[in-house]
Amino acid sequence: MSWARLSRESGHPVRLPRHDRLLFGTIAGMAVIECVVGDITEQDVDVVVNAANSSLLGGGGVDGAIHHRGGPEILAECRKLRADRYPDGLPTGQAAATTAGRLPARWVVHTVGPVWSGSEDRSSLLADCHHNSLRVAAELGAATVAFPAISTGVYHWPLDSAAEIALGAVREALERVPGITTVRFVLFDRRAYDTYESARLR
Repeated sequence: MSWARLSRESGHPVRLPRHDRLLFGTIAGMAVIECVVGDITEQDVDVVVNAANSSLLGGGGVDGAIHHRGGPEILAECRKLRADRYPDGLPTGQAAATTAGRLPARWVVHTVGPVWSGSEDRSSLLADCHHNSLRVAAELGAATVAFPAISTGVYHWPLDSAAEIALGAVREALERVPGITTVRFVLFDRRAYDTYESARLR
């Protein structure tokens, strides 16, 4: 019996054996939401979500790592997206897909997270990143999707808030998009993992 089936039939989360990563999953509807500590460029999933900038031309952090490991094929398709659909850049909260190049994934879904502001509530834009990424993934026919902690790096979104918004948005989206069986949050360290895992358990 698979762990996913065991989770469904028992009604309880099942701890998953992984040698060098923390991983814990629960069922949301018919989809599993899980958190891991790891490298998003190594995820063997259908879709890896990239925390992109609006230029779609690469940057630092997750964005730079995905472009570096995925190779020039990703950048070539990003340039085509800019030329054909987004001449002014990908708007914040929206999502668009390209090949995954040399990554283990099949596709990269690029989304632009909002910059944290203490004076303006931009939480709906952060939620939109997750809603729209899952919508695009479903349109591609993807079943498994890996997210980074969007906006928590150079955009300075507080981890606690980002985790709460991300988990809530994913749960909402999974009620509407067909075919997604697994959503994985790939976190960069134990602190981020603990924060997202706490939000997942609430």
